[in-house]
Amino acid sequence: MAVTRRRALSPGLLAPLSSGMAKLLLNLRNVPDDEADDVRAMLDAHRIAFYETSPSGWGVSAGGIFITEDADIAQAKRQMAKYQEQRAIRAKADYAAAERDGTAGTFWTVLKAEPGRVVLTVLAIAFLLGLVALPVILLRG
Repeated sequence: MAVTRRRALSPGLLAPLSSGMAKLLLNLRNVPDDEADDVRAMLDAHRIAFYETSPSGWGVSAGGIFITEDADIAQAKRQMAKYQEQRAIRAKADYAAAERDGTAGTFWTVLKAEPGRVVLTVLAIAFLLGLVALPVILLRG
């Protein structure tokens, strides 16, 4: 089976790709580039046909990686589960190494690096908590 890899297709072009409906394997919202590249390489290595949509201009859709053949969906999900398990193990090991080295990010390192962002975040949290408490305060008065 030949691997079909297409990019930036509009949803209206899905019908000619296969007889069944394409299935979303990975929503690309907040997915790092290295992870998306790993998933593409994994699908290519296992000869699983897929295509990718690009993010919308308005930010409504972040794009995604879709499996085109119904017969490949189960295998793609199994391979994705294995990949995510391996990535989680690798990420935990990297974080543990960063903690041992003293390079892991903490609240204090973020505060030192970006004090304005931290202060604005704390103020936003306090404001939102105040909004949540406002109805209770108004009902008691």
